[in-house]
Amino acid sequence: MTAVVVGICGSPRKKATEFVLREALSMLEERGFETECFTVRGKNIGFCQHCDFCIRNKRCRIEDDMQALYPLLKDAKGIIFATPVYNGGVSAQTKAVMDRCRALLAADPEFFRGKIGMAIAVGGDRSGGQELALSQILTFYILNGMIPVSGGSFGANIGASFWSKDTLEGVKEDEEGFRSLRKTVKRFAQLLEQF
Repeated sequence: MTAVVVGICGSPRKKATEFVLREALSMLEERGFETECFTVRGKNIGFCQHCDFCIRNKRCRIEDDMQALYPLLKDAKGIIFATPVYNGGVSAQTKAVMDRCRALLAADPEFFRGKIGMAIAVGGDRSGGQELALSQILTFYILNGMIPVSGGSFGANIGASFWSKDTLEGVKEDEEGFRSLRKTVKRFAQLLEQF
């Protein structure tokens, strides 16, 4: 069976970030990977309240659309978080998904161990916080025992970074962004094939 890759789009809009994530998943499908796309758009995902219910009961007490994502993450060998840049970092929706994964770790501290992680950030400005957003995603991977992957030196140091100019057309025209995406997807796929 081919490795399953789950892409998580942290944008509440169906625009640039979702477009880029779907492009990444398409590149992986061309390489023979099975992919799933989960978007926060139109979903009800509450914030983690750090109530410790998950520690005592091995599940989250909040019954919402995260329940659809949890089984996808369980089966995933690779995970891609794609976020728009909000105020120099990940979107609130992206952060909520990350925080709500606490319940998975309360049930199984090794839940994410050994999974491969890749990051995509789409900013409306050229220097809008894409690197900070990518760093937040990679930090989530590191903290949870995942293996973070970048595209390597010369253009994709910590992941795929896009300048959308706040439009879908802008992101489609970002040649450097797509170069960073191709480099990152290539290294992500190579690592998935090794494990």
